[in-house]
Amino acid sequence: MKVDLVVLDMAGTTVQEHGLVYQALADTVIAAGGSARDVGDWMGADKYEAISAMLGRSDVDAEFADFHERLAKYYAETPPTPIPGVPEALEHLRSNNVKVALTTGFDRPVVDGLLDVLGWREGVLDAVVCVDDVPAGRPAPYMIFKAMELTGVRDVQRVLTAGDTTRDLQAGMNAGAGFVVGVLSGSQTAEELGAAKHTHLLKSVAEIPALLA
Repeated sequence: MKVDLVVLDMAGTTVQEHGLVYQALADTVIAAGGSARDVGDWMGADKYEAISAMLGRSDVDAEFADFHERLAKYYAETPPTPIPGVPEALEHLRSNNVKVALTTGFDRPVVDGLLDVLGWREGVLDAVVCVDDVPAGRPAPYMIFKAMELTGVRDVQRVLTAGDTTRDLQAGMNAGAGFVVGVLSGSQTAEELGAAKHTHLLKSVAEIPALLA
């Protein structure tokens, strides 16, 4: 089946950021007096939702601002980079009339900073959907549907979704995507990803053009 749209996660899937988002998340929760032992359960999720759940309260605006500051500091010290082979894969897909969108559990201010660092503002992507663009983050399928809306793709069976967390896979399955791909470039193992419903497991996004060929 032809694929019209490839929807990719950011951190751990297309962007190597060394797990700093989860370090910042854990440090934020600990500083607020909570426990970060469950931080791994929130991989791929809305970060505001994650902080709220780990602290057990709904109003975490101050903590969310603290998370932003910590993450900005960590990224300044260790700038994120594209995962090897990803820029070439994105270029190949788009040159073959496949649209490419990124979706992420980050909010827009964090994403804008990442795109600037990566040099991906112009000519690399067809759409970028942040968690604050939709009613709920993963495992809800809304970011995938928003990416379809922004790129004019109507048939979800002609969409490939890929990510490095089980939440990415759950969102893809919930959307009914034709291809739901787990990639092993992030922090979750093949066994962990394999426990969630999916259609394929790949080493990285770099292998997607070959899969579609």
